[in-house]
Amino acid sequence: MRRTVRRLADQREIIYFDDSPDPPERTATDERDLPEQAGGSEIRRDPLTGEWVALAAHRQTRTYKPPADLCPLCPSTPGRPTEVPESSYDVVVFENRFPSFSQVNGLGRCEVVCFTSEHTTSFGELPASRVCTIVDAWADRTAALAELPGVEQVFPFENRGEEIGVTLAHPHGQIYGYPFVTPKTERMLTVAREHGRSPMGDVLAMERADGSRVLATSEHWTAFVPAAARWPVEVHLVPHRQVPDLPALTDAERDDFARVYLRVLHMLDGLYDRPLPYIAAWHQAPVRTGRDLSWLHLEVFSVLRTADKLKYLAGSESGMAVWINDVLPEDLATRLRALDRGLLLG
Repeated sequence: MRRTVRRLADQREIIYFDDSPDPPERTATDERDLPEQAGGSEIRRDPLTGEWVALAAHRQTRTYKPPADLCPLCPSTPGRPTEVPESSYDVVVFENRFPSFSQVNGLGRCEVVCFTSEHTTSFGELPASRVCTIVDAWADRTAALAELPGVEQVFPFENRGEEIGVTLAHPHGQIYGYPFVTPKTERMLTVAREHGRSPMGDVLAMERADGSRVLATSEHWTAFVPAAARWPVEVHLVPHRQVPDLPALTDAERDDFARVYLRVLHMLDGLYDRPLPYIAAWHQAPVRTGRDLSWLHLEVFSVLRTADKLKYLAGSESGMAVWINDVLPEDLATRLRALDRGLLLG
């Protein structure tokens, strides 16, 4: 893989990750007349819960559901410059033009990760070699953002589908460098401290021994529906070795993840015979605390509870953070395994 760092017209950083044989030199310049990026993010602490809330009113003007020929994440073409000056790319990462957090006043950083230059494909349709490049890019940016002043936790994720709230259809994800440790991570660390270690090791051993919720297992990873799943569709991908974050994965673990994750995504897209809207969220250790108690894992979940019905976060979930799931995890696992067998036989 070749890594090239350039600057956009407003001085935002853009990084190309090339895995193609003999890739072109990344010399294209951003000719747009862009105003210098200004800060606009603010974080405020809720005095009742101690949680931080980001206020980013400038995001109201961000690009919203453009037609394919105006997609800002596609490569640039003559007369139509985009966020990516080059005429093609493999994987590219750049600072978000409309960030929820920004380095102005030390409030963190937000980056966009474009998985491919092809507008009409999806993550699950990529070859395993490209997924490995994406994992390398996630790891690279995790390490880089962790070095920035004020960043306390790095969160790579993908939102997919209009039901999730996606406003740009091009296959892409984001990486947040939070200026605080997130509430969910704080809660997991509290439980780990009570146990004296990460409980993920016990969960992984239990799921592998029981098998009723396991979807796929390999030399380095296991994918399963968690016993206490909150969402109607929820899958966790967990490495067998305890590591705090993506940079700590070996090349073999990264290659193995690519194969297992693509297999899981194929199952999920077969569940309702349509592209499944989902969020894929990496849980990594904070930058400066609890690293020995953390266990890297990927959580993939969907708001779709049937082919045409959504799971809404209503009174109990939104008001009290007490989840009610209409789908038994064991039933979901059985359905997904049946799909996997069909895909393998087909």
